[in-house]
Amino acid sequence: MKVLSAKLFYPTNGHCEGSDTDDLLRRSNETQCIQADLELGLNLNSSENGNADVGTFILGRNMHHDCLSVIQPDIDHYESTGDKEAYMASATALTTLGNDSSSFDPKTYVDLPLRFPLHRTTSAFHSLPRSASGALSVETFKKFIEDYFFEAGSDLVEYTPLDYEAEPVGFLPHVKDQGLRSWALKVHAIWLELAREVAHNVEDEPDQHTLLPLPNPVIVPGSRFREVYYWDSYWIIRGLLVSKMFHTAKGMVQNLLYLVKLYGFVLNGARAYYENRSQPPLLSAMVRELFIATNDTELLQEALPVLIEEHKYWTSGPKQVTVLDEKGRKHSLCRYYANWKAPRPESFTIDMQVAGGVVKNKQELLYLDIASAAESGWDFGSRWLRDEENLSTLFTSSILPADLNAYVFQMEMNIAYIAKVLGNQNVAAKFSKAAQARRLAINSIMWNDDMGQWFDYKLDFQHCEVQRNKTIYLWNEDNQRKISSASNFVPLWSGNLKSGDPRVDKVVEALTHSGLLFPAGVATSSKKTGQQWDFPNAWPPLQHMIIEGLFFSGSDEGRCLARTIAQRWIQTNYVVFSKTGHMLEKYDATVCGGTGGGGEYKLQTGFGWSNGVVLSLLNHFELSLSDPITCPDGKLSQ
Repeated sequence: MKVLSAKLFYPTNGHCEGSDTDDLLRRSNETQCIQADLELGLNLNSSENGNADVGTFILGRNMHHDCLSVIQPDIDHYESTGDKEAYMASATALTTLGNDSSSFDPKTYVDLPLRFPLHRTTSAFHSLPRSASGALSVETFKKFIEDYFFEAGSDLVEYTPLDYEAEPVGFLPHVKDQGLRSWALKVHAIWLELAREVAHNVEDEPDQHTLLPLPNPVIVPGSRFREVYYWDSYWIIRGLLVSKMFHTAKGMVQNLLYLVKLYGFVLNGARAYYENRSQPPLLSAMVRELFIATNDTELLQEALPVLIEEHKYWTSGPKQVTVLDEKGRKHSLCRYYANWKAPRPESFTIDMQVAGGVVKNKQELLYLDIASAAESGWDFGSRWLRDEENLSTLFTSSILPADLNAYVFQMEMNIAYIAKVLGNQNVAAKFSKAAQARRLAINSIMWNDDMGQWFDYKLDFQHCEVQRNKTIYLWNEDNQRKISSASNFVPLWSGNLKSGDPRVDKVVEALTHSGLLFPAGVATSSKKTGQQWDFPNAWPPLQHMIIEGLFFSGSDEGRCLARTIAQRWIQTNYVVFSKTGHMLEKYDATVCGGTGGGGEYKLQTGFGWSNGVVLSLLNHFELSLSDPITCPDGKLSQ
C-alpha cells in the first residue's frame, strides 16, 4: 500500500536553474542564490513497484458532539493527478482530541492491514451513514475499523531465529560476575521477543499493507516500532554479533541492501510511508562489522556496488551543499533533506497541529523540515529549531549536521576498506580520496578550535554567491551552531581525527566540561524543551558512539572517561531492568535508574538498540556488580 508522496527528482548534475522550492519559500529577496539552487520536480503519479498510491484519513473528535468528523488535508494540488479519491482512501487514523490527545498514536492506524482490496474498503468508507454535517458516530467508525482492518502488526509473524542459543559458546567472556552475567543472558533472550518475519500475503497483496516485504527475517526495535528501522539496525547488529547470531545479522544487512537496490537508498523504515526519506547512513558500518566478525567476502562482493549507490544518494541533489571556506577552498557537505512537503502519514495530526500557527505559504517548507528532522533520527530536538524552543521554527534543511557528515566520512572510509579487501584498487583510491576531502571539509567548516568540538553549520542565505548556476555558501564562524549537544562529539567516533592528533585532547576536555555528563550517562543536549532529543534524555546510540570514540581516540584520559560513561550506562540499564523487567528506548541521564520521556509518543520498551549497546559494552569492558552496578539510593554522584 503506497502512500501518495511528492516525489522529488534529483538532477544528476546536483543542481539546475530556476528553483522555486525551499529557498524561495524562506527568502524571497535572495533571488540570485535562489534561482541557481536546486529545482525539485513534483511527480504525484508515482507508482513504482506496482503499488497503488493511497493516502490517509484523519478523523478527529468533534469537541461539541459525541461523533467523528473528517478533517481533510489540503490536497488541491493532488487533484490534477486524478488520484484524489485514492489519496482519501485506505489507512484510517482516529484522533481523540478532546482535552487530552496524549494517548492517541496516529501510527497505529496507518499500520493497520486491510482485510479487503483497496477499492472495496474505499467504497465501504464512503457508504458509511453520516449526519447532516458529514460526521460519523463513534460506533459506526469503530465497527468499520473492525470489519475492514486487521490489527496493527498482524502482518508480521513471530519467528525463532535459527542461530539463537540460550547461552552461546564464547558469550561475553569478560563477564565473570554471575549476577551481571545472568542479566546479560536475559537481555540476550529478548532477541526472541523481537524476532519477526513479514507475512507472505504482504508481497501478494501490496495494496492492503503499508508494510514492505523483505527477503529475510528481522529483529525489530519493539513496541510501536513494529518494522525494521535503518539506524536502529546498526546497534541491533552489534548486539547480535555479541550473541553469535551471525546468520540473523547477515539477513538484516541483506534486507537493507535489498532496499537500496529497490529505492536507491535505505528507507527510514520498512513502510510505504517512509519512502520519502532515509536515516543516518550506517549500512557500510554494518557490513564492515559483520565482515570483521565472519570474514564473509561474499557479503562484501554483494555490498560494494550497493554501498556506492547509497553514497550517490547522500552526495547528490539537494542533500549536497557547497561551502567556500575562509581560504577560498570549496567543500561539499551533506544535509538531511526529505522528499516530502505534507504532514507525515504516521504523524499526521501532530504535524498539522505544529503547522497550524504557520502562514499557509510556509507550511510546505515546515513539513519538509519536519520530515527532514525525522530523517536525522533526532525527531525532535533543539538543534533543529531556529529559536531552540518551538517546533514551528524547525529549519532542518538549512543545517549541515556535524554527525551526518561524520557518518558519510565513515561510509567513504568503509567503502575504500571494502574495495581494498576485494582487490579493487581504483574504487579504494577514489573513496579514500573522497574521505580525505570530507575530513578536510568537516574540520574546515565545523571544527571550532577554541571550543574543541564540531558544530552543526547553519546555511546563511544572506551570504552566498552563484558560480556556474550553483549556489555557493560563504563560510562564517558565526554560522556554527554553538549549542551544547552530544552530536558535537560524533566525529571523534567516525575517526575524523587521527590517533596522535593534538585536537583529540581538546575534544576530551570539551566533553568533560560540556555540561552533558551526568550520573547515568551523556545527556543529548543541555536544553530542556520537552522534546525527546534534548535534556535530560540519554540515548543508547549516542552513549555508544561517544564511548567508542573516546576509547579508540588514543588518549589515556579519553579511555578513562569512556570506561566511566560505560560503567554509568550499564548501571542505569541494570537498575531499570531490575525494577521493571524491561529494556527501554531511552533513559534519564541525571538519575541512575531514571527513565526517558518527552516527544510525540510514550516511552517504548523492547528495545533493539538498547540491548545491542549493553551487550556491546559488556563485551568490551570488564565490569562487575561491585563497580558498583547497583545504586541503592537511585543516584550516583557525578
